[in-house]
Amino acid sequence: MSYRLLADGVLLLHLVFIAFVVGGAFLAWRWPRFSFWHLPMLAWGVYIEASGGVCPLTPLENHFRHLAGQQGYEGGFIEHYIVPLVYPPGLTRDTQWVLAALLIAVNGVAYAGVWHRRRRVA
Repeated sequence: MSYRLLADGVLLLHLVFIAFVVGGAFLAWRWPRFSFWHLPMLAWGVYIEASGGVCPLTPLENHFRHLAGQQGYEGGFIEHYIVPLVYPPGLTRDTQWVLAALLIAVNGVAYAGVWHRRRRVA
């Protein structure tokens, strides 16, 4: 299997992970058991943003890109459209703190809705 395909696969996995961290609580409105998976992933996402750490998927993707002989993200759809979503330009520590706060706020609202719905049903 091509290392470039592996790198693109890791990038897509990263994008799906980010989307689930941001909006997974809304899935819990319909399927409350999603909370079991979402809450630890949300905690990880907040930790990475607040600490300025690097998700392990990033070095894994870069490793595969290096093995594929790629110097950067240029060329196809993945590199042009998806990479900037996962790795926004100009990302600063202040921006990361804002992103962490937004993750908490959005998911706090979503889980308040889950709690309200479950309370209404009971």
